[in-house]
Amino acid sequence: PSFFGYPLSIFFIIINEFCERFSYYGMKAVLILYFKYFLNWTDDFSTAIYHTFVALCYLTPILGALIADSWLGKFKTIVSLSIVYTIGQAITSVSSISDLTDYDHNGSPDNKSVHIALSMTGLILIALGTGGIKPCVAAFGGDQFEEEQEKQRTRFFSIFYLSINAGSLLSTIITPILRAQECGIHSKQRCYPLAFGVPAALMAVALVVFVIGSGMYKKVQPQGNVMIQVAKCIGFAIKNRFQHRSKEFPRREHWLDWASEKYDKRLIAQVKMVLKVLFLYIPLPMFWALFDQQGSRWTLQATTMDGDFGSIQIQPDQMQTVNPILILIMVPVVDAVIYPLIEKCGINFTPLKKITVGMVLASLAFVAAALLQVQIDKTLPVFPANGQSQIKILNLGADKATVKFGSQVADVTVAPMNSVNYMTFETSQLQSVSITSGGNNQSKAFNYLSGNRHTLQVKNTARHLFADWLFDNVTSKPQEGNNLIRFINNVPDNISITMGDTSFGEMMPLSASNYSIFAGGRTDIIKAVRNSVNCSTSKAFGFGSAYTIIINNCTADTFDVAYSEDIPPNTVHMAWQIPQYFILTCAEVVFSVTGLEFSYSQAPSNMKAVLQAGWLLTVAVGNIIVLIVAGASGIKQQWAEYVLFAALLLAVCIVFATMAHFYTYIDPSEIEAQLDEEEKKQVKKDEEVNEKQAEAVSQL
Repeated sequence: PSFFGYPLSIFFIIINEFCERFSYYGMKAVLILYFKYFLNWTDDFSTAIYHTFVALCYLTPILGALIADSWLGKFKTIVSLSIVYTIGQAITSVSSISDLTDYDHNGSPDNKSVHIALSMTGLILIALGTGGIKPCVAAFGGDQFEEEQEKQRTRFFSIFYLSINAGSLLSTIITPILRAQECGIHSKQRCYPLAFGVPAALMAVALVVFVIGSGMYKKVQPQGNVMIQVAKCIGFAIKNRFQHRSKEFPRREHWLDWASEKYDKRLIAQVKMVLKVLFLYIPLPMFWALFDQQGSRWTLQATTMDGDFGSIQIQPDQMQTVNPILILIMVPVVDAVIYPLIEKCGINFTPLKKITVGMVLASLAFVAAALLQVQIDKTLPVFPANGQSQIKILNLGADKATVKFGSQVADVTVAPMNSVNYMTFETSQLQSVSITSGGNNQSKAFNYLSGNRHTLQVKNTARHLFADWLFDNVTSKPQEGNNLIRFINNVPDNISITMGDTSFGEMMPLSASNYSIFAGGRTDIIKAVRNSVNCSTSKAFGFGSAYTIIINNCTADTFDVAYSEDIPPNTVHMAWQIPQYFILTCAEVVFSVTGLEFSYSQAPSNMKAVLQAGWLLTVAVGNIIVLIVAGASGIKQQWAEYVLFAALLLAVCIVFATMAHFYTYIDPSEIEAQLDEEEKKQVKKDEEVNEKQAEAVSQL
């Protein structure tokens, strides 16, 4: 059955591809934050596992192509591996339910190893599934067309790639929103089960849709895999050359000619063309090493930034959507405007030059990321190192207060109802502090462990001088852009305090609460009840801050509240990431699109599978490079790591440009035509020889 001249079956294939890509990119978008915040892994370890997973996803297509071409056929391969894929997505979703092992109902899992084992099993199955079906779906779609439907087939591939981008764009917007929701049985958490569960459901939909169309598909029987043939041919040539390495055997023009004893001239010529292109692939993985850090390092960078875009709050993992949005805009712009302009200027912008420009642009994108990181680092607070303590002073009284720290630092005077921010001390030299305020004196011992922050609250009242230490218990910026809020009751009566949905209970005079976590970017309402009098106010705390809120008064007319900033909010706006995304997307357009196009133009049509495998292999190797560089470099400063990657790519780019300079473009169809001509001549020759032999026999 056909629809507008297209086989009806391809609509099932396109819907299947949309759902599958939604499923993959949706899960991948929140993956790095799941590692960091749910499994509590470090940035470096999270990045390492993330890139191992992506590398696996690009290694398994080779396996998928072998299974499809040599054994099961494309249809059965897609169905069986989609089942594996769906199971993997479901397991990953289950692994993110904290209530599974949260025995004490405190909101965090008590048995991390169960969650790690489940999520790793899920991810391995997903890598097998997504990779295994990747080389089959597009080719299976192409199989549905007849020979004379060339125009429709070309349009199908355009719609197919559009469905990939639409699926990735929508999922990268939607799954971070799902992740940001609060859910859980005993205590409310970030909703990872939903963020992973929706992609799992869509993968199940993809599978069902694909199976429904089963009766309409044209199913081509497996023809044997050309990759195996190529590998055997290369292997035989090497073995044969090694066996005939002595001087008595004449040299051959090309080392692959040593396979001519077993393989025909045509296959050897085709393998030569393929190897010529694959040789150029050697430097390409370095590009992917930078490109795929959008989902890891750049997302982690966004967690330290301000996502307030006016009426909407952007989640750190949503910044990744900038790439697919720009791709949809840039591909037509580059094709219709930029390339023709370059041509008009008389510049011969060959495919290899485009790839080189792509590498330079990706390198520049990482320089932009490094410059941005330097700006972010300036805004980050300094926390005490080992052997150090930090002290902040809050003067809650109406008299000024002077605090003496001994010989380490000059005396500090704090104005009434004011504070002095954190000062750093060597813990070993700090035994006690003495406080003077309004004619009263008091000494306060300091016997705490190093590496922490403390707040000294001081208040001189009519009767005595009050001084007390608060243990802050915060040595890093709040995660995920959350805010930490605590209260001090500076009113002579008990007071009940709530902020948003969180109750701080009834607080006695001069008592302080512990910090509570609040989602970033919201405006929260603060309510206090004192002797049946209700007071309320509201405030937005930005992203990633910590505040001590001091209630100074609460009457029918006034609600006097002071905000003391313990950790400043993220001040560098997420929009500053857009330039680096823009440069990297431009790099992708000239690199990625051109790369595949160039490969196909330089090799015979029956070798496309080998080149596709080689191309995907460069992506896998690129992700392995991230593991090695991030693991072995030992660089502590993130900006320096960005610069290192930029420099490495630039160095590789120079190597590639040199290789490209010596490359001569070929026309595979011309070479194939020559081979056809030679074969015809050979057949004619053989026929003539046979005729002569037949004549000789008849004369006898």
